[in-house]
Amino acid sequence: MTSPAPPPAATAASTVGVTALTTVVLWGAGTSHLLLDVATSVVAVALTPLLLRRNVPSAVVANLLAALSPVATPAATMSTLVTARLHPFGTAARVAALGVAAQAVQGWWRSPQGLSYGWWLLLMGVAHAALVGWGAWWRARAELVASLRQRAAQLEQDQAHRIAEARVAERARIAREMHDVLAHRLSLVATYAGALEYRPDLPPHRLAEAAGVVREGVHQALGELREVITLLRDATDDDLPAPGLDDLPALVAEWAQAGQVVRVDGGIDTAVPPTVGKAAYRVLQEALTNARKHAPGEPVDVVLSGKAGGSLLIEVRNALVAPAVMTGGGSGLAGLAERVRLAGGRLQQDADGGEFRLRVWLPLPA
Repeated sequence: MTSPAPPPAATAASTVGVTALTTVVLWGAGTSHLLLDVATSVVAVALTPLLLRRNVPSAVVANLLAALSPVATPAATMSTLVTARLHPFGTAARVAALGVAAQAVQGWWRSPQGLSYGWWLLLMGVAHAALVGWGAWWRARAELVASLRQRAAQLEQDQAHRIAEARVAERARIAREMHDVLAHRLSLVATYAGALEYRPDLPPHRLAEAAGVVREGVHQALGELREVITLLRDATDDDLPAPGLDDLPALVAEWAQAGQVVRVDGGIDTAVPPTVGKAAYRVLQEALTNARKHAPGEPVDVVLSGKAGGSLLIEVRNALVAPAVMTGGGSGLAGLAERVRLAGGRLQQDADGGEFRLRVWLPLPA
């Protein structure tokens, strides 16, 4: 099995480490097999980079060299660790067993100094078992980290998908609302046009008045149709058949009846166009709904301010009871952000000092 190529730094570090250990073992060997040991050490050091690329075949060669000379032991033990790190446990166990067998052959014909043959086999078995365990732990940890990263990426993708769906749903809902307005306007035009058709005997001033209503109705219908088409093309203006800021007292009273305390402060120094007022009403409606959901029973403070040529600022504050309110993952806030963006404004949410704040800026004409 061919594993991915390791970084050059890892290859260099491993080669230097094995070379150093091989040199130490060769220096302390002190036997009559000097020529065999030198040749084996050269081959073992040259084999080290392959241990990180072709693990299993290189491990077999390293352990065969270890059966001939102790100077190949560093490369052989490294092969067990690398195999356990990059391969399943069964493969690592077989390489470790081969390593113990190689050390058994080496200890049989080149008796270790200061240890009996039985203790030598026991020590080699424990060492290779520890290397397999260490490599398996390393592998499991890497797989866990990779799975967590993959899961986080999947969650981000799902979150983006939900927000995109919320935006599409919000645009579709706005388009339906605007369609209702357009249908109402055209029905009105049709009514007056029908009156002109069936009552040609009306006085001239009544005919002129009806014709003016038809003309104005057609003009408004064309404007609203243009806004529908522009909205569906991802425009920045909309006109919603919804209540405006003048209906804010009724909205506050409705929430008060439901047990939610809403305090409204501030003032607006200029007239608010119907389009901006309707968008502002939707912002306040969604903000109060979120406050009711995430901080039930807590008072909500609403501050309104704005001047001609600037922005209408809507700030909604409530106690931060549920941390989930700051995730921004709800489709309500996602749809609200899309509505504000289509109205040419911007939305900001944050939490500080145990308080959640929602701020929306909507443009006001000069």
